[in-house]
Parts: sequence; structure tokens; C-alpha cells
Amino acid sequence: MDLIRIILAIILPPLGVFFQVGIGKHFWINILLTLLGYIPGIVHAIWIIARVGPDSRTA
Repeated sequence: MDLIRIILAIILPPLGVFFQVGIGKHFWINILLTLLGYIPGIVHAIWIIARVGPDSRTA
């Protein structure tokens, strides 16, 4: 499932973060980073997917 999230993170970074942690602080940070630059959004999304486990959703 992480592979699908990483592919989504490359195509649309906030979507990958949303599927990993839901709408929370990481989601909004990723929206901001993606608006400031596409690459920082991708890096942040992949970092969140790799670091945060699927069972530790934050609100």
C-alpha cells in the first residue's frame, strides 16, 4: 500500500499525505510546500509516508 501512496505523492503530493495521515497539520504543511514548489511537496510527502506508520493517523 505504501507504493501506491508514493506514486500518488509523486503525482499529487497532498493526496499521498492525505491517504497516510488524513487532514491534519502534515496535510496543510504539504499543501503549503506544494504551492511554494512542487519538489518540496514531493519530498515532504514521501518523508511523511516513509516515516509515519499507517496505524498512527493524526487528526
